[in-house]
Amino acid sequence: MSKVAVVYWSGTGNTKKMADAVVEGAKNAGAEVELIECSSFDASRISEFDGIGFGCPSMGVEVLEESSFEPMFESCENSLGGKKVALFGSYGWGDGEWMRDWEDRCNGKGINLTSDCVICQESPSADVVEDLKVLGASLA
Repeated sequence: MSKVAVVYWSGTGNTKKMADAVVEGAKNAGAEVELIECSSFDASRISEFDGIGFGCPSMGVEVLEESSFEPMFESCENSLGGKKVALFGSYGWGDGEWMRDWEDRCNGKGINLTSDCVICQESPSADVVEDLKVLGASLA
């Protein structure tokens, strides 16, 4: 059985709802899953998991949340080689630039993204929840 972490930051609850759907998808695919707020995760925990889903909303001028999530992810990104990784997040404005930048950053580091990233404006719709379950299954 694979072990999956779903690591997220959520200010309004939208990205937390997304994380819950990723957890459900990974569990349905047979994985043991741990839902983790980003403040409780760092590079020292990466070896515990076969796959890691990272969720963060767009903040400011379409960047990752800067006080908790960005420092955590930066500390992890060079240690994610060989792991299954997937990205997701919500936004309130813009066009998803933060996610494209994040995906490019991961590709540049050789991180194995297991599926297309999933984004949504505000709260996830039923269709987005289904996409997130598929994303979760890709980590299992």
